[in-house]
Amino acid sequence: MSLDADTEYVGFWARVSAALLDTILLLVVSALLLWVIYALSDWEQRAHAAYWVEFAIGYVLPVVAVMALWMLFASTPGKMGIDAVIVDARTGGKPSTLQFVIRYLGYFVSTIPLGLGLIWVGIDPRKQGWHDKLARTVVIRRKRTRP
Repeated sequence: MSLDADTEYVGFWARVSAALLDTILLLVVSALLLWVIYALSDWEQRAHAAYWVEFAIGYVLPVVAVMALWMLFASTPGKMGIDAVIVDARTGGKPSTLQFVIRYLGYFVSTIPLGLGLIWVGIDPRKQGWHDKLARTVVIRRKRTRP
């Protein structure tokens, strides 16, 4: 896949809706996991393991889930719902693992200054947030083939 004049870059509001769907899905999965784990443990074990369980589900699970989805599909369920995919900004091909890692870490850079790096998606001609620029990625809509 190459980027050309017909490439449709996914804009701010579509990406917000995709992120919202991803967040809701992750919250549901996390809540179910916590409910099952705490329902199966007794009170003594719960107090000792609570910190590690909550850390794993609250912080490790999202990183692993997002990275796995990006590496397998170059997308997340929210992005899949809007036919969007993350691609290398130069070639239009699938980004490397390093690009995905930089992109994930770039979310912190994009978010810390009052979300300005995320809002940048609405300003940039290629709809790139700062995390996209750091990782040299773009989010595009998949081209639909007509029968």
